[in-house]
Amino acid sequence: MELSAGASAGLFAISILAGVLGSLAGVGGGLIVIPVLTVIYGVDIHLAIGASIVSVIATSSGAAVAYVRDGLSNLRIGMVLELATTLGAVVGAVVAGSVPAAPLETILGVVLVGTAAAQVLRLTDSGAPGSREPNVWADRLRLTGSYTGVGGVRRDYVAQRLPVGMALMGFAGAISGLLGIGSGALKVLALDTAMRLPMKVSTATSNFMIGVTAAASAGIYLGRGDIDVRIAAPVALGILAGALAGARILPRLRDRVVRVAFIPVLAVIGGEMLIRGLGVNL
Repeated sequence: MELSAGASAGLFAISILAGVLGSLAGVGGGLIVIPVLTVIYGVDIHLAIGASIVSVIATSSGAAVAYVRDGLSNLRIGMVLELATTLGAVVGAVVAGSVPAAPLETILGVVLVGTAAAQVLRLTDSGAPGSREPNVWADRLRLTGSYTGVGGVRRDYVAQRLPVGMALMGFAGAISGLLGIGSGALKVLALDTAMRLPMKVSTATSNFMIGVTAAASAGIYLGRGDIDVRIAAPVALGILAGALAGARILPRLRDRVVRVAFIPVLAVIGGEMLIRGLGVNL
């Protein structure tokens, strides 16, 4: 597909915004880029997913370095969970080639709306620093950490319910490979809700993980011809710039602000994809 210079510039600008939002919420810019490419630019969803896979790697590369430097990402927890996520991503990528566009759009819409609903339920959380309860898995694998919260207060946390987290990460990986979105939304939910990590740590660790997950399935999409460099290049460059900007903003925000800002974005885009996937005429 050929994009005009103006269309490429517009896509680059939108991708910057997607990168900022994806970096702040730890979900990857693909959640925004795929609907934009399919709805506004009329790109086939398989090519949109291919571009998103590349953009997810860019988002992770741009934000992860800053989050590791700031002490927000927990690399040990991320690498343990990647064992399940990477396996799921490969399976999802293989299956995606034989799935028509409409079911993919419907699945993406369900994931987005469900994520928004889950985040609404989490708004009652006051932004507590995460669980500090002793845990046998956390003790054996040293899945603990600390980070500096707003006001310079140092907060400790301990990962909870590792088996549940691993199961959710396997599912998140499958969705990532299937939809090319990095499944950061599901990763954040698993880290934040199931494993009771602080929201900022969940977001930062998810940003690190989504790049590894996307890389596991990118080769399959490339071999299938679903990555068009004319589309993927402006998307990846824009999202990388946005991700770097978002990584500078996140340490200054409270957990609740991160949730509130992203809920309407997830809900609107998810609703649009559901409408397209189900073929509803409004």
